Amino acid sequence: MKKYDVAIIGAGVTGTSLLYVLSKYTNIKNLVLLEKYKEIAAVNSQRNNNSQTLHFGDIETNYNREKAAKVKEAAEMVAKYVETVGKEEGLHYQRHKMVLAVGEEEVTALEKRFEEIKDIFPKLKKISKEEIAKLEPNTVKGRNPEEKLLALCTEDGYAIDFGKLSESFVKHAQKSGKTVDVFMHKKIKEIQKNKKGYKIISEGKTVEASAVVVCAGSHSLILAQQLGYGTELGLLPVAGSFYIGKNMLNGKVYTMQLKKLPFAAIHGDPDVKNPAETRFGPTAKVLPLLERHRYTTIPDFIRTSVFTIDGILSLLKILADPTYFRFVLKNFSYDLPFIGKRIFLKDVQKIVPSATAKDIHLGKGIGGIRPQIVDTKTKTMNMGEAKIVGEKIIFNITPSPGASVCLKNAENDARKVVEFLGKRSKFDEQKLKEALGSKASGAQK
Repeated sequence: MKKYDVAIIGAGVTGTSLLYVLSKYTNIKNLVLLEKYKEIAAVNSQRNNNSQTLHFGDIETNYNREKAAKVKEAAEMVAKYVETVGKEEGLHYQRHKMVLAVGEEEVTALEKRFEEIKDIFPKLKKISKEEIAKLEPNTVKGRNPEEKLLALCTEDGYAIDFGKLSESFVKHAQKSGKTVDVFMHKKIKEIQKNKKGYKIISEGKTVEASAVVVCAGSHSLILAQQLGYGTELGLLPVAGSFYIGKNMLNGKVYTMQLKKLPFAAIHGDPDVKNPAETRFGPTAKVLPLLERHRYTTIPDFIRTSVFTIDGILSLLKILADPTYFRFVLKNFSYDLPFIGKRIFLKDVQKIVPSATAKDIHLGKGIGGIRPQIVDTKTKTMNMGEAKIVGEKIIFNITPSPGASVCLKNAENDARKVVEFLGKRSKFDEQKLKEALGSKASGAQK
């Protein structure tokens, strides 16, 4: 049984970015990555299972000023990576993006938003209906001429293939000169605490590690609860789906978001692999699955504490909030036979007024699951990042806002891992800052 300094469980973008940071910017010599599937980034980081968007916080109107600034800093690290280290790997393309306000109330709110964040995002511009029409003709075509429109727009819209990005992190980690072992198709059976750290028992492989970081999405909570962590938490798996149209938008077009909801408002953007294909979404519905389209994860969902009495009471309290109730009811209506698509069409028409039901179809096999955390003690839903830090072990459940913060999350976890390992371990934060923290050619500094 081989002993490692650090074991990382989960080869999505969160786990692989940490592998990269530890291999390149610390003196840790022995690292292992364990993944239960045969492919890297097989779950939420897979291209079809996420929004393919690098979120900077500029057009995400549910972020307050503080969060927007933090997200910007994190996203710029990813922007720098894809433009330097991964430049020749086809990890992204760059186009304009905008958030669109429709009607007097939204226009007023967006004006106020711009004043709040314009110093953080100097490249962000207010554009009028005429300018919007030049960039995105279909957002104005067929619209009531009396309807007020305003957009905040920037040329720095990144569409990223987070699956390819994960593969890139692993490839460059293995080129670091450190011992970086990657074992695929190794489903974790149990993590055992011992005097030396942890024993990780998987299918066909058992390893020991002084420190462990679990980056297994929803399953991170299950593994945490097996060790006695996070027993008061439950999972509310929120699945997102997308509708597909052809050649409807040139760049990313977002709509105004509700600040009370942690879920993205309906938006439209070209697919990272096929820009002629426009994706509209996501819809959001609760499914009893921890991984989308994998019904074998239903028993894992049932094991979470959301099905305790406190868990059920928590869900009832959350749904009693009118904002959440309307949101759930509306998204449920999208799945109704025949009329569901037409109800969703109204959201699409806010972006592309001339769109008809014939212009869009539900994308098959597209969309992932966001593991939303429910605290059964406070009976509230966690709105941001879900992470549990234990004794020389970290459980990453839900990064916020997703893959966009992977390298910043890796930086924070690397700092903690070095602390776990003691004085013999060092993290060269200055080197990381020089490599990925400086201004990228497309980043919004």
